[in-house]
Amino acid sequence: MALPNLTLIQALRTTAERLQNGATYAWGNHGACNCGNLLQVVTHLTQQEIHAYAQTGIGEWTELAQEYCGVTNAPVDLLISKLQALGLNTSDIHNIEYLEDREVLNHLEGGFRWLSRNNRQDVIDYFNAFANLLESKLADKLPLNMENLFTTEKVAVPAI
Repeated sequence: MALPNLTLIQALRTTAERLQNGATYAWGNHGACNCGNLLQVVTHLTQQEIHAYAQTGIGEWTELAQEYCGVTNAPVDLLISKLQALGLNTSDIHNIEYLEDREVLNHLEGGFRWLSRNNRQDVIDYFNAFANLLESKLADKLPLNMENLFTTEKVAVPAI
């Protein structure tokens, strides 16, 4: 499972929002599919640039992630490294492309259901559920000091 972090959570939410607002979506296009749209958000590359870079490798994002080599600096490897820098691993990349991580699906609004990889609304729902899941995992990791939570001491507030 991806490493919960604010950058990844925001990237997932922004991607979902862009898709909701009509960003180009085509599952069969490396630059406009599920991972392609996420990469557009995190790299600021265009759909066409991502597609061209991805074509330097062979296969779909799942295969590209499996074949990743951080030493070559091939264009497709640079894209995979961007996804990994977000905290994603090869399984996460596969699951984003096919919308099939059970833990994410369990966090869908309304509860678990299977999604279709080539359905814009399902991709939006998956990205939002993934962000919600990571947000809850991140919140679980934050230390909560119960002593200070209910303090009655006055706190100095700086003047504006």
